[in-house]
Amino acid sequence: MININKIKKQFKAILSLDSHPGHISAGFAVGVFISFTPFFGLHTPLAIALAFIFRLNKLTCITGAWINTPFTMLPVLAASFKLGRFLRGKPVVELTLRGSEWQHLKPYAKSLLLGSSVLGFIAAIAAYFICYWLVTAFRKKDAGLAQLTREMEELGDDLE
Repeated sequence: MININKIKKQFKAILSLDSHPGHISAGFAVGVFISFTPFFGLHTPLAIALAFIFRLNKLTCITGAWINTPFTMLPVLAASFKLGRFLRGKPVVELTLRGSEWQHLKPYAKSLLLGSSVLGFIAAIAAYFICYWLVTAFRKKDAGLAQLTREMEELGDDLE
């Protein structure tokens, strides 16, 4: 069962991280992009790897990778497939799968990867700006966090 209090606590922890809002938002956006890929079971390891490679916030990157849940997986897959077929100039048909394992997705890989990349990129851009706005709005409510954010924005980098 979903624990709303735990989600709120995690959300507040992310919004009050001691990091530049752009750094927090960039990690979240990369995670959201990863969540749109059809590499199920690899979202978390991919998020951790990219967070280390690009020196992003690991917590927000992993959180973003968990945006695409089992409830939203099938609609995102279907939309990605249809968009990919359309962009490749192929007739748009329904996606029929026997499972979410790679052997079932492999025949549709080109369309899925193209469509999920486009949808993921759009979602990542939106996620970046929404996350940035949420972090700055949350920090304005706390004088200490607001001062920290102002200093970080003036310096353009994280404070150590």
